[in-house]
Amino acid sequence: MAFSEEFLAMWEHIIDEVHKTEIPLECIKKVVIKLHGKKQRTINLQTLRRQGLDSEELETVLSRALSELGDQVRDVEFLVDVSAVAELVQPETDKLLNNLK
Repeated sequence: MAFSEEFLAMWEHIIDEVHKTEIPLECIKKVVIKLHGKKQRTINLQTLRRQGLDSEELETVLSRALSELGDQVRDVEFLVDVSAVAELVQPETDKLLNNLK
């Protein structure tokens, strides 16, 4: 489903207000693991999905990476896939708004 830039900007604003720990794995585009010493490791979940990995396999990849990096991990950033969130949430939003009429 293709969304306009304005529509995605609206969702971007909404997503910025949500704690990233509450976003489903299927709505995460990339995970950036920040390490001590200004190094980082990026896991592109979007690419892995295109290669055929399912959610369970993605969780395994992330768990393994975090386990292997252990004490080197300083922080973890989740880059949200705005289109995926919009696709997931917009139909429910439409239903709610239609019920208000």
